[in-house]
Amino acid sequence: MGLGKAEKGQGAMKKKESAYDPFHGEIEGDVEQGYFKNALSGFVFESASGAAIRHLADLGYTVKQIMEKLTYPAPYEKIQETVWKHLADTGVLLLKEPGTELPKSNVTYVKEYGKYGRVSLRQVTRPYHDGELPEWKKYQFQKSDKRDFPSLFIKMCMENEEETSYISCDFGLLLKKEPEKFARVLQGLDNRQKDYIIGLPWEERIVYHRLNQRMRDIVLRMCENSWKCGDCYFGRGDKGAK
Repeated sequence: MGLGKAEKGQGAMKKKESAYDPFHGEIEGDVEQGYFKNALSGFVFESASGAAIRHLADLGYTVKQIMEKLTYPAPYEKIQETVWKHLADTGVLLLKEPGTELPKSNVTYVKEYGKYGRVSLRQVTRPYHDGELPEWKKYQFQKSDKRDFPSLFIKMCMENEEETSYISCDFGLLLKKEPEKFARVLQGLDNRQKDYIIGLPWEERIVYHRLNQRMRDIVLRMCENSWKCGDCYFGRGDKGAK
């Protein structure tokens, strides 16, 4: 009798172990369910907030402002991730040095109205300078240029198209290695400029940001607060071709 109970107990133990055996499908089922939940979560987020986040980012809203503006609440980190990807997809951010890969196409979003008045955004892509690749020039400002930097910087930006003007940014590296220095550099920015920089999830490497009007103003103010201006890249645009 005792032996029978022992065998029965061992059988129960084996059965219990098999429930957690990765080769029996139970855990595999959990993984599949996890993938399904993640996919569903991503679909719901995209349907509820994805297009709105990208549209607001195009209008110049910071991550903080977008979070406050959304009708359907979304996690701050998810908004950061969406904005970062959108800026990279539209060429506002480059993860590689300008000129080392084909440029991003110019992407815009057109507002459309459905049958029942529902608003949607359709992505429109147009060729980059009629298919011509820009010829890039790299410019490094020296310490001796500090006094004349604002006028030189503005002059070069005005002489080149915004779409082919970039500056290298080490914000992710500074934030990781020298957070106090990074905080000092940000002191000269107004609240909205500071929110823009802090709101982006900068990677721990050099990233290249398009020199649009917002970034030009930020660069000028940061350089006044001892930030070493990154390398500037200017490609041949309509202005440069004249």
